[in-house]
Amino acid sequence: MSLPETDWRLLRSVHRAALDRYCTRVLEECAATIRGTAPSPHDRYLRLFRMLKERDESIAAAFDDLRRSTAIQRLAAMIALGVVTDEELNRFSAPTRDSAILLVDLSRSSGNRRDVR
Repeated sequence: MSLPETDWRLLRSVHRAALDRYCTRVLEECAATIRGTAPSPHDRYLRLFRMLKERDESIAAAFDDLRRSTAIQRLAAMIALGVVTDEELNRFSAPTRDSAILLVDLSRSSGNRRDVR
């Protein structure tokens, strides 16, 4: 599918805002993990480390390598993470929006919730 120029420009704008939203969420999770009730500081550290490794994989799938050839996959990954607002999503053309949503649905139905590459 060829991505229209207007969708490409919109995606680059949404990309920045969605990345900020996701990073804010991750930082809040980090703070909660650090303040957590794990038995020891080392346990909290290990939980934080594991969580950051998982979130780093999600960030890579959704935000790295943004090119026209990866645009639908990146948009789908952002949608799957819940960092694209309905208003933003509705600004995309119907073919772009429908393709991204279909990709999210296919990924979820295959049991691979995070990986929509």
